[in-house]
Amino acid sequence: MDLLADVPGITSRTMFGGWGIYKNRMFFGLISDGALYFKVGNGNRAEYEKMGSEPFAYYSERKNITLSYWLVPEEILENRDVLSEWVENAVTEAQKTKKR
Repeated sequence: MDLLADVPGITSRTMFGGWGIYKNRMFFGLISDGALYFKVGNGNRAEYEKMGSEPFAYYSERKNITLSYWLVPEEILENRDVLSEWVENAVTEAQKTKKR
């Protein structure tokens, strides 16, 4: 969470043994086993694929579950300005899929 301390509106709360990450109450990311994942959709998937990222997945009730949250690449974590852009893109994707 320290990486996101400079981004206004960021909050977190525990969920399923990890953390849910929110910006202005919009869920856009998660932390699991110390890894940071952001919401991915049609608007930002190519960036993650280009950097060799993969989606968050877990095993439940004899099947693999894959979510639309992808690992934030190390190179992005090392650049706070670019990380802020990726936060905004993830929030945008989360807003597109929010149930009304």
